[in-house]
Amino acid sequence: MMHAQTLFFTAPGQVEIRQTPLPPLTQGQLLVETICSAISPGTEMLVYRGEFPKGLADDHDVFSSKLEYPTPYGYATVGRVIKISKEMRHRWLDRLVFVFKPHTSHFIATPEELLPLPDGMSPETACFLPSMETAVNLVQDAAPVLGERVLVLGQGIIGLLTASLLSEFPLEKLAVVDRYERRREALSIDHSKVQLSTFNPDAPNFREQAKARNGYDLTFELSGSPSALNDAIALTGFGGRVIIGSWYGKKKTALDLGGEFHRSRIKLISSQVSTIAPELSARWEKGRRFQVAWDALERTRPEKWITHRFSLEEAGQAYHLLDKKPEETIQILLQYGHEI
Repeated sequence: MMHAQTLFFTAPGQVEIRQTPLPPLTQGQLLVETICSAISPGTEMLVYRGEFPKGLADDHDVFSSKLEYPTPYGYATVGRVIKISKEMRHRWLDRLVFVFKPHTSHFIATPEELLPLPDGMSPETACFLPSMETAVNLVQDAAPVLGERVLVLGQGIIGLLTASLLSEFPLEKLAVVDRYERRREALSIDHSKVQLSTFNPDAPNFREQAKARNGYDLTFELSGSPSALNDAIALTGFGGRVIIGSWYGKKKTALDLGGEFHRSRIKLISSQVSTIAPELSARWEKGRRFQVAWDALERTRPEKWITHRFSLEEAGQAYHLLDKKPEETIQILLQYGHEI
């Protein structure tokens, strides 16, 4: 029996690489050899730190079980089909595919689970698909309006991709916020399209510096820090919208809703990629949104934001780096030693 090398989260701050059995292929199955997978610096760090609500189902439907230790995790995997069941068409053999699977060297899947890579797209670029789909969902939920003033709190990979999409709109102003200089400076856009400003939330008088005239029309909270919601509310103008894309897990904070918020008619909108907004679902489904995300990856080429690459065996170092020195990172990839 073949075995895969699979990453398991075993306790807060601990990961292990374990051998997991791969049974023989049955009808309609394929064997995929992983080339690379992306670490989600938001969701996976909640799992790594033990900050996820115990027993909560996975957002990406990767597992049938609830989240609890020990558990494999991850949902941004790209590989090559190396074996197919006898009755399957050979068009699948040797194909590069994306799949929502944990970090593992090999896995068995069905064609319905796989998304073939667009012609010419590299596996590293394709690893950003879940993050780009999330960014697409955030922008669709926000529905930016011509000439709006927009603020993005958090310039991790989700914030960067969201801000990159927003820069394609004819906005009056786009402002991004992050405490880490490397992330604040990562976004590069054509300034003839939109005015771009960057701010450090730890700077003295941050809110006074970042404030837009009459407040921002649209604000995204993507920092992963619940306390940033107070900044989002304070910086959003009367009748504005705050899109909350962060998953806080068990982290809590006290919201300041007793000041201007009470009279401001600000809308707080939850946005999460596992579903499509009801107002869009009559015309949109996952396949259409994936196509938009693939196209956006082609335009953005986000592999420029890969700061570190580790082998699967070095995964413990990758999570330690994210946990202790996040200011040095943007996107970390795990590589599996299989040539493209």
